[in-house]
Amino acid sequence: MSDMKANGIFFTQLNLEVLIARKFKVSPGEGAEKFSTMGAMFRSEEMALCQMFIQPEAAYTSVSELGETGTVQFRDLNVDINAFQRKFVQEVRRCDEMERKLRYIEAEVRKDEVTIVELVEDIPRAPNPREIIDLEAHLEKTENEILELSQNEVNLKSNYLELTELRRVLENTQSFFSDQEVLNVDSMRNVVMHEDTPGATQAAGQSRGRLGFVAGVIQRERVFAFERMLWRISRGNVFLRRAELDEPLKDPSTGHPIYKTVFVAFFQGEQLKNRIKKVCSGFHASLYPCPSAHSEREEMVKGVCTRLEDLKLVLNQTEDHRKRVLVSVAKELPNWSIMVKKMKAIYHTLNLFNMDVTKKCLIGECWVPVNDLPIVQKALSDGSAAVGSTIPSFLNVIDTNEQPPTFNRTNKFTRGFQNLIDSYGVATYREVNPALYTIITFPFLFGIMFGDMGHGSILFLFSLWMVIKEKQMAQKKMGEIARIFFGGRYIILLMGMCAMYTGFMYNDLFSKSLNVFGSKWRINYNASTIMSNANLQLNPTKDALRDIYPMGTDPIWQLATNKIIFSNSFKMKLSIIFGVIHMLFGVCLSVVNDLHFHRPINILLEFVPQIVFLLLMFGYMVVMMFMKWIMYNAWSGTPLAASQGCAPSVLIMFINMVLFKSEAPAHGCDEYMFNNQKLVQTIFVLVSLLCIPWLLLAKPFYVMCTRRSPKHPKYNGDINQGMELTPEAIEDGEPRTSNATGEVRHGSADHEEEEEPISEVFIHQAIHTIEYILSTVSHTASYLRLWALSLAHAELSEVLWNMVLSLALQMSNQAVCIIAIFILFAVWAALTIAIMVLMEGLSAFLHTLRLHWVEFMSKFYKGEGYAFMPFSFKVILESDEEAD
Repeated sequence: MSDMKANGIFFTQLNLEVLIARKFKVSPGEGAEKFSTMGAMFRSEEMALCQMFIQPEAAYTSVSELGETGTVQFRDLNVDINAFQRKFVQEVRRCDEMERKLRYIEAEVRKDEVTIVELVEDIPRAPNPREIIDLEAHLEKTENEILELSQNEVNLKSNYLELTELRRVLENTQSFFSDQEVLNVDSMRNVVMHEDTPGATQAAGQSRGRLGFVAGVIQRERVFAFERMLWRISRGNVFLRRAELDEPLKDPSTGHPIYKTVFVAFFQGEQLKNRIKKVCSGFHASLYPCPSAHSEREEMVKGVCTRLEDLKLVLNQTEDHRKRVLVSVAKELPNWSIMVKKMKAIYHTLNLFNMDVTKKCLIGECWVPVNDLPIVQKALSDGSAAVGSTIPSFLNVIDTNEQPPTFNRTNKFTRGFQNLIDSYGVATYREVNPALYTIITFPFLFGIMFGDMGHGSILFLFSLWMVIKEKQMAQKKMGEIARIFFGGRYIILLMGMCAMYTGFMYNDLFSKSLNVFGSKWRINYNASTIMSNANLQLNPTKDALRDIYPMGTDPIWQLATNKIIFSNSFKMKLSIIFGVIHMLFGVCLSVVNDLHFHRPINILLEFVPQIVFLLLMFGYMVVMMFMKWIMYNAWSGTPLAASQGCAPSVLIMFINMVLFKSEAPAHGCDEYMFNNQKLVQTIFVLVSLLCIPWLLLAKPFYVMCTRRSPKHPKYNGDINQGMELTPEAIEDGEPRTSNATGEVRHGSADHEEEEEPISEVFIHQAIHTIEYILSTVSHTASYLRLWALSLAHAELSEVLWNMVLSLALQMSNQAVCIIAIFILFAVWAALTIAIMVLMEGLSAFLHTLRLHWVEFMSKFYKGEGYAFMPFSFKVILESDEEAD
């Protein structure tokens, strides 16, 4: 430390216990315990911008430890420096070269179909700087050895291919020659085989007028063009005989099969012979010596076969040796790949660091969750201790006005729900996280649309199987669609459970009802009346018991002709009730944001008019639905319900309320449900209309007043991510702020930001007001999709049952019925899974997603942040696997 002070470098180590105690107002001993028990699903975790001071000799190991923990997101301090001019660019190039060697080795291993065992446990750590040189040398030695083996094997295979082709030429030309066709064999040999020997020209002259020939092989697809070219250059004076090889030959370099054809071209004259050889060279045809005498050909075939056997033995030994080398390499290949990837990631990260003026210390900046500060400090200590550095690394929390990244700590259960929210937009720093409530509301709203015990059980069992087998499935390589299903296994599990629950409430099992609690209706007609009438009307005052059905829907509705009318009315009202409650909850969550970001005035200026408007208009409509269910029944003795059909329509009543209209009720009925209802509705509408100018003008006028008053800090309507106004600043008027870690800083940071013109404030508030008022109406109507999809699902399920499976049950012939049941059940099961579960399930999923993204989250969620992306070896390796 004395040397560092002499160089003018001063470090102040962070006292984590004091920081935690000051932030959460607990004693230093209780800070860590308090911190470890706090959850992060309600809102994103607090982030701190930290500065690292690391000695150069400990930089590699320290960053390696940080990569193993995965808790730090580094910032680039060398933005203005070219990527090729950074300090560790040579090390990155060395890693690139090692990756190239690994890719070549892996390609050779897979080429020989050697199994590479994927690492599941015991993932190797990044090698230390001393091991890097040994690894690099070992990779180079392995590459050179495989290259040499590959080249030797290619050369041997090339020789083997040539001998094989020569044997095929000798064998297939037997039919091209006969003893009677031998014309001066000695002269022919001089022309064909010994053309380069002295005296060959004279012999060629003597053999003028006699036939010569050239034999060889050519690829099958080039035969027709080759034959046409020979005919053109000789003007038809070349006689070509050919025979196709049935068995393909293997290419020495690639191993791909090649189909070739043996040919013999008969000609006359030395000039024509030279032309033929040029054509053969142009078409990459291989020429081989072929004697015209039968005995000589047989003798040559024997010699070639002997050489082939010897060469085959050498090839087998070479392949065995290559196989042994590749098998030994395949065992270490996953370790090498992981180590090289980690090395490259470390050096890429070190290029983000800056060197101090004395060049004796590396300085880096990073975002760290406050909860993980002790882990980061320990990682730095372990990195320094690994290389025996006597000077420790330091971590300091620094002040900043920059918006921190958003980090929601998740587990395997909550990760899927958090991904649904992040797909819409990453939460603004420290605002309320909708994922916590989505865990409950998302499966429940899906269940309302998908309510069927049978189809829900299919989803539940499928997701339960993925949950039970998740360890085995996580180790397997899956396609993109399978990966999506596996990532959302817990979402599907809860969706299946909620679908089974709502299906039980609807009493719907594959479009059929269960008689669990018996029916509360009794048929008081005699047998003849029942048999002679297709439809009978039951009177609830006489044919129904007064007991409330224990749970769900009475199964007798499955037989009723007015089942759809009853279920439509019930599900439509149910969707409006849940929709209004869902929106009310979203509006209430905006209060939590306002209180957290020290904007209590927003509660009066925005929340109160919003909640009043929503409650007095649509909340009142929900109350009327419950009143209608309670007041109007078959056993009510009040005059209000004495006449049949006196229950008013809630929708018509709501429309008349907004339009200040009234309609004459039916004879003997009352227009309103309670006394002074018209006055109450008029007051509700007038107050709701007053909420519009309140929401439109109150906030802009408040901003104008606060800007004119020097005693109050400037009002910021949006969430200030980097700083929060402290109570002390509001009391004494000083623009004092607190940063992300709760440390109070003094200064005029507010004046550094440009004030929004008051005209834009009015415009933005007008847009916000119009959007909220119109969306309140449209969003309430949007929740009717709960009713529409539930009705569609139930009707499709019923049609599928009646049009497919029930056909077999209605057959009179018992033998045919049994066979038809097997066939039609398979068709019904396939259509059920394909249409009812997959297609309808996807449709209900997307509609539920829209209800959360638009109708629910728009009431309080901005989603203008950016995700916390830590430097993590685990994430890097997983992304590389997905890319592969």
